[in-house]
Amino acid sequence: MTTSTPAPPFVPGAVLRSPVGLGRAVGVLLGVVIAADVFGCYADLLEMNAAGDIADGATGAGMLHRAEHADTLYHWAGFTQAWTLLATAVVYLCWLWRVRVNAEVFDRSAHVMGRGWTIGGWFCPIVNLWFPRRIVLNIWDTSVPWGARARHSPVNAWWTLWIISILTGRLASMSWNHAHTERLLHNAAGQMLFSDAVDIGAAVLAIVVVVRLTRMQVRKALVGPVPAPVLG
Repeated sequence: MTTSTPAPPFVPGAVLRSPVGLGRAVGVLLGVVIAADVFGCYADLLEMNAAGDIADGATGAGMLHRAEHADTLYHWAGFTQAWTLLATAVVYLCWLWRVRVNAEVFDRSAHVMGRGWTIGGWFCPIVNLWFPRRIVLNIWDTSVPWGARARHSPVNAWWTLWIISILTGRLASMSWNHAHTERLLHNAAGQMLFSDAVDIGAAVLAIVVVVRLTRMQVRKALVGPVPAPVLG
């Protein structure tokens, strides 16, 4: 005979809601982030080349125009990247909160951190280097279809590139602020070019994580509770 599956324990405030709309919005905004990073890489390259040529002795009105054009694009690129990242972060955190609450409906016991850390973990110094990854992994594991194996490689790859991008970007900004010669500006622009290129990879992998996690939750919600074993 078959036995009925017991209802999951009541979780205050945990209601299953579709993450599809927010997931699509995050995917689109991450695409905008990638476009802004491509623009940033182009500006970094122009700045690096102009500063390097001046350091090598290039002069003249043409060289001055190149340098001014590179400086303008470099600053506009930084402005564009900052605002696109901010807009994306707001929508991403809304999506992450949604999938975290859904994951609690699937299995409350699988989460090692309180719900508040879903947002707060990104803003607390030091712990923001690993808390968000841990939270996403808990959501990922809980959202995997019943009986399937949880593979963490997409999350780990995304988080690795994200951390590299953040750290190298901060080092590049410090180098830029302390660059008092054209050669140092050339080096700082090269560091920023590397950081922006890594950030493109991180954004691509972030889209992969968002799409896969959203799809897993939809599929798991449609399947319903885990089938009960057949007893005979």
